[in-house]
Amino acid sequence: MPPASAASLLCPVCRSRLGFSDGTARTLVCPSGHSFDAAKQGYFNFLVGKGTAFEADSAEMVAARFDFLSAGHYHKLADAVAELAAPSLAGGTARNPGTVLDAGTGTGHYLRALLDRTALDRIPAAAVGLDISKYALRRAARLNPEAVNLVCDVWQPLPLTDDAVDVVTVVFAPRNATEFARVLRPGGRLVVVTPRQGHLEEVAGRAGMLGIHPAKEERLAASLAGYFSALSADNLDVPLLLAPDDVARLAFMGPAGHHLDRGALASRAAALAPLTSVSARFRISVFEPRR
Repeated sequence: MPPASAASLLCPVCRSRLGFSDGTARTLVCPSGHSFDAAKQGYFNFLVGKGTAFEADSAEMVAARFDFLSAGHYHKLADAVAELAAPSLAGGTARNPGTVLDAGTGTGHYLRALLDRTALDRIPAAAVGLDISKYALRRAARLNPEAVNLVCDVWQPLPLTDDAVDVVTVVFAPRNATEFARVLRPGGRLVVVTPRQGHLEEVAGRAGMLGIHPAKEERLAASLAGYFSALSADNLDVPLLLAPDDVARLAFMGPAGHHLDRGALASRAAALAPLTSVSARFRISVFEPRR
């Protein structure tokens, strides 16, 4: 990973600045002597002390998400997020690139689309990906080796200095408004993806997926109020044609995967038609921090 991707990292133990101990980018150390070695897949584990109280996605859930996203079903969403986030990185240089924080990076597919977009536009970019699942970070670190990938709880103080990043992307992940506002530079952007009413409704009930709260948009605005101002909100509808295995992966890769019995889910999916038309309905909202 390039040094720029780790330039603003803070020690999760003492909040001192971190740096690489050698030229291999395999060990991060702070002046107090706390050190963090990269796992063999390339990510760093920043869950210290009691770790996190939240349940991380399992290896099976992550595998389902990786296979579903790798098949390209949500590529239009990834491209749309990249389209909105890339301009915030355009002011960087090779020596001082713009930086993106992908909070809840999961398998890294959405960050990959953004990094591919900036490379295509010849925009220098540094990247940090956070997730609480080590299984997700194993995938993300392989997909995005130029990023610094951290196992980290987004509800704890983020391991980044103030004004460290130019854009924060949050795709179906928790939103820590206080910390996002702190780490964003003046003029930075927060890009948030949420599902809309009717998302996957053709299969949601039969596959045991969790429902969407009817006031989800209002709850998003309320969670960011006081820290961010809304700039835009766009709807994106993506028609999908899914085989039974795709439906099973789609159900298991999300929050319902913590509760679903995989064998029962496979049986339900097997009863579906060979191909099912499904509507994926997203809201992509862009915010700027209040100053």
